[in-house]
Amino acid sequence: MTKTVYILLFRGVGGATQLPVKPLREKLTEAGFEKVATYINSGNAILASGKGRDKVRVEVARICKAEFGFDKDIHVVTREEWAELISKNPFPEALDVPKFLHAAVLAADPPKGAVEKLREAAADGERIEVVGRVAYLHTPNGFGTSKLAVKFDKGIGVPNTARNWNTVVKLMEMAEGL
Repeated sequence: MTKTVYILLFRGVGGATQLPVKPLREKLTEAGFEKVATYINSGNAILASGKGRDKVRVEVARICKAEFGFDKDIHVVTREEWAELISKNPFPEALDVPKFLHAAVLAADPPKGAVEKLREAAADGERIEVVGRVAYLHTPNGFGTSKLAVKFDKGIGVPNTARNWNTVVKLMEMAEGL
């Protein structure tokens, strides 16, 4: 059976919400997922499975809730979709400082007008583009102080989770290694 490599993006890990990576790897492996790997303690995992995306999401969510009390969104992206996310980056010049470029995986298309409102809130030099179900945010003065970043989560109007470009690239390297 052909196995699909999935990248799992857990929303809202950090601060009061923890998802311990070693026990997570162990529980996912016990559940029959293969080649399970995690990347830093901020909600990133990679695994291989013969199951479809929805079944993987449901099973991982069940494990996370039962074992760790984690019940937030989990976004599941295939290795091929992640490669496409990278190739469609509309801000290649932002790669000079990758920590100021973020890709947010969206659960659905944003409501009409949402992206335009976010652009209006952006400070000088900040940019946002949505390509498919990915929002790309370039915050050249820093994500933590960005007016665009502050308004993004509610302003985009759909469940999402974002990663900076350093993490995007590292997850691709890890997925390619499976």
